[in-house]
Amino acid sequence: QVQLVESGGGSVQSGGSLRLSCAASGPIFSTYAMGWFRQTPGREREFVATISPTGTITYYRDSLKGRFTIARDNAKNTGYLQMNSLQPEDTAVYYCALGDIGSAVEEEYDYWGRGTQVTVSS
Repeated sequence: QVQLVESGGGSVQSGGSLRLSCAASGPIFSTYAMGWFRQTPGREREFVATISPTGTITYYRDSLKGRFTIARDNAKNTGYLQMNSLQPEDTAVYYCALGDIGSAVEEEYDYWGRGTQVTVSS
């Protein structure tokens, strides 16, 4: 069983940056693709970015390209989401997930963290 714990969320002003981390338990982190999703109250969870098991392939939500960067360090069993030029509409709970393939579809992921809150004020 894999457990995921997100950290790094918080409150920032518009234009600021945050780096989220996703720490995974167990030795199999490097065999899974990792994804980041986000959710705001009353809305469905939406795809943010995904990265292949080796980190060589990444894919982003179109509207976030150029501002968000997904990365991973398999030696540390940790994934990251660097978020720059944050805007109030980026306010959400951010979740990391692991799955067999990198996908924008949340049903493709088998393991989920509990999320970390990101709040961006104008």
